[in-house]
Amino acid sequence: MRILLAEDDRSQAESIQSWLELDGYQVDWVERGDYALTAIEQHDYDCILLDRGLPQLAGEKVLTTIRHKQKNVPVIFITARDSIHDRVEGLDLGANDYLVKPFSLEELSARIRAQLRKQTLSQQSILTWGDLQLDTQAKVVLSAGKTIDLTAKEFQILRKLMVHPEHIITRDQLEEALYAWGEEIESNAIEVFIYQLRKKIGSSSIKTIRGLGYRMGDLK
Repeated sequence: MRILLAEDDRSQAESIQSWLELDGYQVDWVERGDYALTAIEQHDYDCILLDRGLPQLAGEKVLTTIRHKQKNVPVIFITARDSIHDRVEGLDLGANDYLVKPFSLEELSARIRAQLRKQTLSQQSILTWGDLQLDTQAKVVLSAGKTIDLTAKEFQILRKLMVHPEHIITRDQLEEALYAWGEEIESNAIEVFIYQLRKKIGSSSIKTIRGLGYRMGDLK
């Protein structure tokens, strides 16, 4: 799961980023509102943590732009503005949740999980391709009814491919789903994961489209 953190306080941002990465998320941090919009245009996020008082472009403007572009990604305001008016205004602008500083990191994690659960419930939780089934909630993969043991990154790749099985997914898109900004990536990492996946779910299950990327294999 990939999260965008838009926070101009470096100390707070580093604490939040470290905590969430320990919790298993990939976290991209930006400190300006305009940088947040650029990141959102370039990447697909599962959740956005948005400070209201960002420089260059306020958090409210960022949120308004996100919703105007019909992006339904969950957005949690994290802010020191704690009046009832501020909370109501933030939620009415389209925020999914509103967390007042200072807050506990445990509570932040719980609120993120709550938003991700809601998002998952609103989407198809069971992905199917032939006799392959992937449960996005339980994080279980079945092939002809038998459980397939996948690593976390193998699961993420297979999920990305099965969401739109007829679409070609590029290497860059797979890397974005697996790694945070600045994280070192082995030059052949994606190829290795695809190789391991094919060994586990069948060599013809994932098709290489030369020069373009990968998609699910043709059904017989």
